[in-house]
Amino acid sequence: MSNPMKENQITTDPSKPAQRMRAGSLRIAALPWVIAGLALLVMPFVFNDNSAITIMNQMAITIIFALAYNMLLGQGGMLSFGHAVYAGVGGFACMHVMASTDFFEMLPLPVLPIFGGLFGMGLAMIVGSFSTRSAGTVFAMISLGVGELIAACSVIIVAFFGGEEGISGDRTYGLPFFGIEFLHQIEVYYLIAFWLMVSALLMYLFSRTPIGRMANAVRDNPERAEFLGYSSRWVRYYSFIFSGFFAGIAGGLFAINYEIVTEENLNTASSGVILLVTFLGGVGFFFGPIIGAIAFTLLQTVLSLQTDLWAFYAGVLFLATVMFFPGGLAGLLMMHVPAIKMGKASKLVVPYITTLIPALIGILGLSALVEMTFHVRHSSVGDEEMTVFWTTFDSHDILPWAVAIGVTVVAFAVMRMMLPTLRAAWADANATKANTSNGGAA
Repeated sequence: MSNPMKENQITTDPSKPAQRMRAGSLRIAALPWVIAGLALLVMPFVFNDNSAITIMNQMAITIIFALAYNMLLGQGGMLSFGHAVYAGVGGFACMHVMASTDFFEMLPLPVLPIFGGLFGMGLAMIVGSFSTRSAGTVFAMISLGVGELIAACSVIIVAFFGGEEGISGDRTYGLPFFGIEFLHQIEVYYLIAFWLMVSALLMYLFSRTPIGRMANAVRDNPERAEFLGYSSRWVRYYSFIFSGFFAGIAGGLFAINYEIVTEENLNTASSGVILLVTFLGGVGFFFGPIIGAIAFTLLQTVLSLQTDLWAFYAGVLFLATVMFFPGGLAGLLMMHVPAIKMGKASKLVVPYITTLIPALIGILGLSALVEMTFHVRHSSVGDEEMTVFWTTFDSHDILPWAVAIGVTVVAFAVMRMMLPTLRAAWADANATKANTSNGGAA
């Protein structure tokens, strides 16, 4: 005879996933998605400017592309140097649909990215049939070769790629969607935001499917996955084609937003950028590429308006991430979860302030030296004035150099002096009760 008390304990045990789902954890899991959806709805009202909306559109497209790339690198362990071709081919396919006026007039614009996704998936099915036989260096080199091949074809096969000028179109020729003709940028924003939510949710659900879980197993130990009866090749292949589908959707949204697609959308530089974006955010976390896409888009758009050296700063940030924070920006944030769960995060506030503020001042001083050096080396004859941090001065005068060098040296010296305090606070905030008691007993 069964015990009613035991059955009741099993059905409400929060330590088991199935019971957590019945206990209402699905509502908790849905909370980040609801918050993200609401944020996407209100952002155009907070940043009510066409240039800001354009930046947000670019940011959303990059997020979709980065999440698609992370299906390969983060979940499947496949390093690709040519993944931009799938987004680019998807964009070109959508532009050809726009050019087919008779067909496009019967097609609502919101369904156009599906064509880009299908073309991206089709190309991924062809390439993946031979590239996913193995991972590691072989896959990376094949992806690089395929990327270079298709990029070269983009200036040869003019009928599809349009040559060096690319292909342009007009999104307003499509069938109006509930009276919306997508004449204004904010209308395009909400279209892209809709596809961002749908694509991100589908990619997240894919990571929770058995094949998504097996992709992680194949990434970590393909021999053991084969021993358990799973084909590493087919797991990589399915992940590859689904990644190509969502990359094609990103390319289709790019075509809708900018109404032009060129060779730059599928060359090796674009593939390198998305690798940088994904790794910068953190390949080990689903939300890592989202953070990376936001950070890189702000560097590419906002910072590029202030300095010509924005790519240099982006490279330095990427290099620092690889050297000191391999988990990316997301990993840096997740490092604080244990301290937050134990209620000790407040112990880090003061050490962070006393250490990071001097570090930030030192970085600003160092960037000022870089900007001054660049201005002295590349300015025209007689152009001696420059503006850094809203301050105009003579770059050939000794005083600005002395101030910048002094601020940099002093700030980094203060940071170095405060580092032991920060390390001690970090160890204290992350120490468990068992470790604390053992240390006291010792």
